[in-house]
Parts: sequence; C-alpha cells; structure tokens
Amino acid sequence: MRPLPAPTLDLTAQDSFTFDGGKPQIPWPASGQAALDVQGIGSFGSSGDQKPVPIASVAKVMTAYLILRDHPLKSGAEGPKIKIDQAAEEQSEAGDESTVHVYAGDSISQREALSAVLIASANNVARLLARWDAGSEKAFVEKMNAAAKDLGMTNTTYTDPSGLNNTTVSTAVDQVKLAKAAMKEPAFREVAAMMSYNDYKGENHPNWNQLVGHNDVVGIKTGTTTSALGNLVFAAKKEIGGETRTIVGAVVRQPDVGGGILAAALDSSDKLIRAAQDTLKSSTILKKGSVVGYVDDGLGGRTPVVATKDVKAVGWGGLTVKLTFDADELPHTAKAGTKVGTLTVGDGGTSGAVKVPVALRDDLVEPGFTDKLTRLG
Repeated sequence: MRPLPAPTLDLTAQDSFTFDGGKPQIPWPASGQAALDVQGIGSFGSSGDQKPVPIASVAKVMTAYLILRDHPLKSGAEGPKIKIDQAAEEQSEAGDESTVHVYAGDSISQREALSAVLIASANNVARLLARWDAGSEKAFVEKMNAAAKDLGMTNTTYTDPSGLNNTTVSTAVDQVKLAKAAMKEPAFREVAAMMSYNDYKGENHPNWNQLVGHNDVVGIKTGTTTSALGNLVFAAKKEIGGETRTIVGAVVRQPDVGGGILAAALDSSDKLIRAAQDTLKSSTILKKGSVVGYVDDGLGGRTPVVATKDVKAVGWGGLTVKLTFDADELPHTAKAGTKVGTLTVGDGGTSGAVKVPVALRDDLVEPGFTDKLTRLG
C-alpha cells in the first residue's frame, strides 16, 4: 500500500477584502515627487514624475542601513568604538557642509556615529563610517548600490555615502522602499526618533527633522542642497484597531515657497502624515470561529479550519488587501483546536501585516481503510 498523500491547507474565505468608501484625498505637494505607504498594509500611491533626481543627505539613510546590516546593534547598545581618522577631523572644518567636530585619535561609539549621521547629518562622519565598514568610500558606495538593487530601488544610483554629490540620485518611491527596510532595525528606529543628541564632547546637536517628537513623528532623515532642493523621508505612528501602525513616506525636490527649502519639505511631509493618520480605519473581516478553509487529506476528507480570533484589517476607503494562508507542517491526525497555519492580511513580506493563527474546528482523522484501498499499488 502506497503512503498516504500529504495533507494540504486550502483557503475558502475570500482571498481579498476591499474597504468601504471612496479613495482618500491625499494632499500631494504641488511640485517635485512624493510617495506614501503604511508598513505592512499598502501604498497610498505617489505624485510627480518618479525619475532619478539628487537627494542630498537623504542618501545617509542607506549609509545607516548598511552599517546596521553589517554591524547589527541591539536595542540600547552603543556598539564598537570607531577611531577618528585624520580625514574625518579635517572634513569637520568644511564650512559649506553639515559636519560634526571630531578629532583624530579620539573614538566614538557606533551609535554616536549613527546619531551624527541621522540627526546632525554629518557628512564627515558618514564618510568615516564608509571607510570603517568597507575600507574605502569607493568600496562602500559599491555596497550601497548592491543593497539598492536588492531592495528593488530601480531608479537609484549612489556615488557617495553622504549625498553631497549631485550624481547620487533616487526617487520618492525608491526611498520609501529603503525606509521601510531601515525601520525594521531597532537601533535605526531609536536613533531616528531622537529630537537631539549629545556628542562625546558634550555638544548638543538638534535633529534637522523638526517634525520628530510631534504628532507621533518618529523619523527619518532630511536632505537639502541648493541643487537638490528640500527632501525628507519620514515615519510616523498611528494607533488604530488596537495596533500601532507605521506610516512611511518621502518628499523630493520641494522648492522654497517663502520659508526655505527645508521648511517646504517639512510642511509637505506634515500634510501627508496628517492625512494618512486621519484616513486609517479598522474593519473586522472575519469573526473568531469563522471557517476560513479546510485541511484536505488528498483522499476526499476535508476538515474545517477556523480563525482563532477576530480577523481585523487596517486600511482606507477603496483599498483592497489580500488574504493568504501559510500552512504549518500538517499532520495526518490531530485534535480539534490544533494550530495548522496562519492567515495573513496585507503584505506578508513586510512587518506590520495582520497575522492570525488558524486551527482545526474538528478532529483531523486518518483516512479510513476503504479510502486507503484506493492507494493500493
């Protein structure tokens, strides 16, 4: 008699859900580019022609992301000491750049270096980190471009670790892809959310992103030059349906409308953040105990599978979210209530998607002798 076929988990609930209501009116900036997503849920879309343009110090998001990918930092940890070289000291005096004063022979922690890059936007420390990580800035830039390719940033090219070069170019959509990956790192989130930091000499450096600390804004990075104009990649929180959601977005090439290019980027971003926060809503898709699928034993037996708690989704009017099954290793026999898989609502590839365990409603029993006879070779 041949062995029994492997059981399979089949979804019978609808494989998508669309929120009631019309599509939200997003206050996209009048010029430049913008993109707006909610981690694990979906995208509000984008505005402007998504063609590569200079992004200035927004490039430092990739620098910080790579440093943490290659040298992971646990929550709250300072990390290894990084020795200041002569180049980092000399570049401290570059008057036309954003820098932090450091002195050759001194050492700073990895966390302080990341703070200098993300909060004070220190070009000299971004280059120092590149040399520390890859041996040279050129080798680090190669890693930046490889990481961009891995993240699907198809309209991005990095030519330096600080973003001062106009040849470092990207789009709002690409920068949101990177920001969502970076925000998965605890140390990145912790540093990006600071309103200021004190360096090893006791000097305080305020965050150029003045939205941080207000209206649940938790990061991420500004970028301004006269040629790149005003740029900001941002993240903000919103508690909805008992869960905290992360809104991630970017504005690129915001022109001066009276208060400067940085103010223009901050203002455009603030409007997008508030619109996203106001638009999010929660909806119950399936009640606890609802049959969402079956375990099929391959011989005609189908055992119902139910949701172990209410399945709720967060979204906005007109948004369609997908429902997918991820099966555990399925046994041939199991008691009612045994978890057999997970129902995911939203983008299962990113953090923030809703995941609900599913379990057997009835006992899963091995096929009977008559069924097994059909398996005789």
